[in-house]
Amino acid sequence: MAIWTAVLFAVLAAACNALSTVLQRRAARTVPVAGRLRLGLIADLLHRAAWLAGMLMVLPAACFQALALLFGPLSVVQPIFVLELPLALLIGRVLLGGPVPVRISRRGWAGVGLLVVGLGTALAAAAPTAGRDHAPLSRWVPALIACGSVIFVTVGAGLRRGAGSVRAACFGAATAVGYALTAALLKDATHAWASGGPARFFTSWQSYGFALTGVLALFMMENAMQSGPLTASQPVLTVGDALVSLSLGVTLFDEEVRAGWWLLPEALGVGLVLWGAVLMSQVSLARDLATGQTGEPLPRTPRGRPGRGG
Repeated sequence: MAIWTAVLFAVLAAACNALSTVLQRRAARTVPVAGRLRLGLIADLLHRAAWLAGMLMVLPAACFQALALLFGPLSVVQPIFVLELPLALLIGRVLLGGPVPVRISRRGWAGVGLLVVGLGTALAAAAPTAGRDHAPLSRWVPALIACGSVIFVTVGAGLRRGAGSVRAACFGAATAVGYALTAALLKDATHAWASGGPARFFTSWQSYGFALTGVLALFMMENAMQSGPLTASQPVLTVGDALVSLSLGVTLFDEEVRAGWWLLPEALGVGLVLWGAVLMSQVSLARDLATGQTGEPLPRTPRGRPGRGG
């Protein structure tokens, strides 16, 4: 029963994230593309109502995610977040379509089906089991070093390339690691709350850790959306988050997944998820979510160039 409760809260969190994604991505591409990481990007986005509304949806998403991690293992909860992409397409179909809802192509629906079937196949084959609710510092240190190193390397690789697919994929990979690490820290922080109440929660380093990594992951996601096409960043982010979360669940919290011949259907499921993510990121609505376009031209300045409207 606890696992199904975790699944329910994880789906609700994914839905909130999907709505947040639709709103944030619409705003992210209304600011100029820079040749480097922009610390002022968030400040620019603060002036856009769509981005602020999207950020408000992060709050219920975080609450649902914390509840999901309280009831279930990280290796079950985080992979469910791959549903964010199809949910974002469905929500965007309604919100961005104006009087007539945007039509999703057959390719898009095929991607949705592949992703859902792939997720179910991978989770059923892996059959993750809950381990401990708290990881000791001796396990956190190497995990933090490994995740930090991957983020550093992928961001560095992205900065050496101009705006385009490679840069977007690199930033997407860094975002995936950041999201997975945020979820792992959040799971440990929720254990602190459950076992010691608010006092222990606010004196736990994991609480401040997940807040910091969450902001970093958000910053990287905004830059990934600005740097190149969704077809480059979204598949890496979708699959990377699930795989890194699975690894952290096993190494930090002693969660177990089936090995042996079960690796074959697990790999098949991951492949279907990746295929579905690629198909969905290629449909016109997905590109609209990435670029902020809704079929209407951006306002123009007196010099004839698109303006930076909200």
